[in-house]
Amino acid sequence: MRPSARVSRVAGLLSETEDYLYAKIPITRAMGARIESYDGSQLIMTAPLEVNHNHLGTAFGGSLAAVATLAGYATLWLKLGERESHIVIRKSTTDYLRPVTGDIRAICRCPSDAAFARFRNTFAKAGKARLWLDVAIEDAGEVCMTYRGLYVALR
Repeated sequence: MRPSARVSRVAGLLSETEDYLYAKIPITRAMGARIESYDGSQLIMTAPLEVNHNHLGTAFGGSLAAVATLAGYATLWLKLGERESHIVIRKSTTDYLRPVTGDIRAICRCPSDAAFARFRNTFAKAGKARLWLDVAIEDAGEVCMTYRGLYVALR
């Protein structure tokens, strides 16, 4: 595939994913969440501080948690590629390390190929599988929040 065709295909896939999130998880649109990039190894989701700030002018903790959760959700949705499946969050932990003073930028790194292969095999056999995903929210090159979520895909 030519590089320009690949870029166009990825852009279309990201737009399709955003449309899906906006339709199925309406808070995504209200927060202004956007998928900045996805390259198969990590997904970056952003949201403007302007509509996600608290009384101190920094990012609201609930918005940070929501964007991190959405970044993991979108990563699994893209990586799994099973449009008829349902993805839910089962459990998560969040550590707030420092305030976010700019736009929210959540980075979800994809699991190892081996971990994803185990997940996909279980999903194919049982119609249900779970996977831990890690997300970091960064601001000015510093990690401000870490998130770990257990996602479950159901057929």
